[in-house]
Amino acid sequence: MEQRESVVARIDTLREAIADHNYRYYVQDAPTVSDAQYDALMRELQALEAAHPDLITPDSPTQRVGAEPVAAFGPVRHSVAMLSLGNAFDEDEVVAFNRRVEDTLRGAGMLSDDKGVHYQAEYKLDGLAISIRYEQGRLVQAATRGDGQTGEDVTSNIRTLRSLPLKLRGNYPDVLEVRGEVVMTRADFERLNQQQRDRGDKVFVNPRNAAAGSLRQLDPRITASRPLRFYAYGWGEMSGNVPAFTLHSEVLDWFATLGFPVSPNREVVQGLEQLLAFYRRTGEQRDQLPFEIDGVVYKVNTLRAQDVLGFVARAPRFALAHKYPAQEETTRLLDIEVQVGRTGAITPVARLEPVFVGGVTVTNATLHNEDEIRRKDVRIGDTVTVRRAGDVIPEVVGPIPELRPDDARQFVMPDHCPVCGSAIERPEDEAVARCTGGLFCAAQRKQSLLHAVSRKALDIDGVGEKLIDQLVESGRVASLADMFTLTVDELAQLERMGKKSATNLVKALEKARTPALEQLLFALGIRHVGETTARALAQHFGSLQAVMDATEDDLLGVPDVGPVVAASIVRFFAEPHNREVIDALAERGVQARAVESQTQGRSLPLAGKTLVLTGTLPEWTREEASRHIMAAGGKISGSVSRKTAYVVAGEQAGSKLTRAQDLGVPVLDEAGLKALLGMQE
Repeated sequence: MEQRESVVARIDTLREAIADHNYRYYVQDAPTVSDAQYDALMRELQALEAAHPDLITPDSPTQRVGAEPVAAFGPVRHSVAMLSLGNAFDEDEVVAFNRRVEDTLRGAGMLSDDKGVHYQAEYKLDGLAISIRYEQGRLVQAATRGDGQTGEDVTSNIRTLRSLPLKLRGNYPDVLEVRGEVVMTRADFERLNQQQRDRGDKVFVNPRNAAAGSLRQLDPRITASRPLRFYAYGWGEMSGNVPAFTLHSEVLDWFATLGFPVSPNREVVQGLEQLLAFYRRTGEQRDQLPFEIDGVVYKVNTLRAQDVLGFVARAPRFALAHKYPAQEETTRLLDIEVQVGRTGAITPVARLEPVFVGGVTVTNATLHNEDEIRRKDVRIGDTVTVRRAGDVIPEVVGPIPELRPDDARQFVMPDHCPVCGSAIERPEDEAVARCTGGLFCAAQRKQSLLHAVSRKALDIDGVGEKLIDQLVESGRVASLADMFTLTVDELAQLERMGKKSATNLVKALEKARTPALEQLLFALGIRHVGETTARALAQHFGSLQAVMDATEDDLLGVPDVGPVVAASIVRFFAEPHNREVIDALAERGVQARAVESQTQGRSLPLAGKTLVLTGTLPEWTREEASRHIMAAGGKISGSVSRKTAYVVAGEQAGSKLTRAQDLGVPVLDEAGLKALLGMQE
């Protein structure tokens, strides 16, 4: 018994020592042991755990490596959305951002200092955004950003990063979702590529691609072999035992005490001039930094001010990414071809002599539309400037006129679609020309099918571009309805499709036969109808048939539907071939789930009312609560004002609750909201 207690004590000592050395190395940048001494501690711990496997725990440093490969990354729904940032590409946009912030805060009585707003300024690291969830101090889940609402589960891979604590230090909260960036330093990137060359393997193009590719390996052992680092810059859900913070910078300082490396060289600055000075100073140092950055980020530092400023659809109003100029190179424009999109849009594409720009070799670049080509005076044969920034599609900035050859040719938009031969027309009031072939056009058919099976539409897992190409080109699938007639046997005969994959796909198709009405409306690919409009149509009309029968006047009664959108919807359902596809879907058992609608006499208890959500609710996520509120006719706002009807407050409610109390706005808990919605048991 004494011997076992001695082993347990030694294992605990080794784990604490290794965790402490990781903290000193990655967070404090002040290691106190050599690599050889660190490795000796790790080997001793591995030997003890091998001799006593019952003493291995999930948060042991030895468990960072060795998980079995996974077949695929599962989906993870973010409890708090991972929003993107608005971008600024010049100083005028930063001036406008600062003015909006000052005007809003001054109007709320929160700005009296003529020196301006306090911001936290930090590097915009060029890596992969990750959300990591800790419960009771232990790492339990990690997910990529994905579409902001749902990401991919990369928990096994994230656990391999030594810069991340498997167990938090000090006084940690019950639940903490820390957000940050996974990156690879320039030096580590060069070493990795040299190893790849030595093995005869493919080298990586840039540190960002290397980091993203390494983290998305299905085998965590490969991720463990790659030199990845994590830097925290924000948070999602936080609840239970959370200190009372007033500043964004205070939260990041707290993260460092918990064991997280935090975005380095961050500063609190005041006012526009200090913002721009930080940007310029960082730009001068950019090439000497140990990692790549593509800009700097400004965040209003006071948390209460962040609450007042709130959010737009996909980004906070209190933060901005100020990008550095895109990398540009010159090359020769060999030809201009056209591509056909899902809605028939004809997009001119530049075919270029290969050029290395923005970390990748570029051979194609967008020219947007015919008017842009004329405006820029781009001609076939020109030497042109090509720009690429981050993941943005490369574009042709313009020609270098003095290098124009005598035989340079102007682009002429073709009269007929290069795919189906149908006429190309350009409405007088539009910049985009379109193929008139509709679903007769194979290009539109492929793109419309890819759209229909996507996650936000019918969400049919296992259908990708290669499979759609095979099905359309063979003539097996001519419309979305044909997808629901596919069998396991015929799918298994296709390239890259075994029996198991075919079986899973048929199961996914079966599941997709009963989509939500908003999913089916979005999947149909009606021009101007995005996911938000599809949801509004579903809530207003309640059934697909009601939407199909609606007149333009009927449609104008739907929130956010204007004359252009209404005309587009009516035009779509007036097309006989679209009706035929919908009828064929019904024949194949595709039936949208019914929605109780306004036109069915539904009571809308929150019609015309604006609500604000704050804190963590006991049962509903914010998205679920928002969905119920909108279904009852209400609207969601990110900030509290005198026009706010109710504030729904959960655990750890912040300054929005204080603001509501100051203004006398009624405050509800989750039970009160359910009672208001008529959902109380």
